[in-house]
Amino acid sequence: MDKDEDKLLVRIAQMYYQEDKTQNQISKELNIHRSTISRLLKKSREEGIVTISINYNKAGTYSLEEALEEKYQLKKAIVVPAGATMNYDQKLHLLGEAANEYIHVILEDHMVIGFSWGQAMSAFSEELKQGTKRNLLCIPMVGGPAGRLKSEYHVNTITYEASKNLGCHALLIDAPAFPETIELKKALMENEFNQKLIQYWRDISIAIFGIGSPKMKESDRWLHFYGEDIFKHLEEKHVVGDVISRFFDKDGDHIPNELDDRIIGIDINELKRIPFRIGIAESLEKSAAIKGALLGGYANIIVTTEETAEALLS
Repeated sequence: MDKDEDKLLVRIAQMYYQEDKTQNQISKELNIHRSTISRLLKKSREEGIVTISINYNKAGTYSLEEALEEKYQLKKAIVVPAGATMNYDQKLHLLGEAANEYIHVILEDHMVIGFSWGQAMSAFSEELKQGTKRNLLCIPMVGGPAGRLKSEYHVNTITYEASKNLGCHALLIDAPAFPETIELKKALMENEFNQKLIQYWRDISIAIFGIGSPKMKESDRWLHFYGEDIFKHLEEKHVVGDVISRFFDKDGDHIPNELDDRIIGIDINELKRIPFRIGIAESLEKSAAIKGALLGGYANIIVTTEETAEALLS
């Protein structure tokens, strides 16, 4: 390439990239055909006169999402920047907004969507918006609380709110998560309505749930869902977290316990067969629980904050 052509390439690149002139404007000013301008701009990139770099740091959380997906073999990681001054409730609503955007990407007609209970789920259901998909069905994946859980965190409230915002139907559950005896559980599950719900559990395409942690056991939400007795079952079992009231250790291995025999909720193996399993959770206190949920394959999609993502990668 001769020096004259070099100068021309530099001049055209300067006009286009630094002076923000269009190819038509450059064509008129230099009296060169527009198609030639386009060809010369391409050549200036090929010859290294113009180099284009992407500053991924400006993307904020893109690199964190990519690293989480690779480390935990996820379908999708969604990492939300959250200001240091934000409280827990504000952060959860940001996660709810982000999860709402994603769910409309994967929703298809006739899908069954399963929900769990809790504060993160309540924030998510409030942020849901109606889309264009038809014949959707929202259902709970676990029974109700044993104690006095706030009504907005109840799985039926969350499921109904989600169905209303999505503009679809809902089925609700008429049973506690942990009946007092196995015999009572059997009697409740023989109910025709609950039998219908069990059939729908096998048809769930998208499961959405929070991730619990015994480190949050001082929280009224845990006490009011499970009751006081639950902590006796957790002691000495090395539990780091729970998903839909199924408990696991730091490696994500399910920890069998006597509550498994009494629970009214989706089976853990059925949960893992669901194509889209979205866990919504954040906080450094919960990082071990979130990590266990990812390692155990309970969630294959995570929606979390930047601070929590960094902890999961450390």
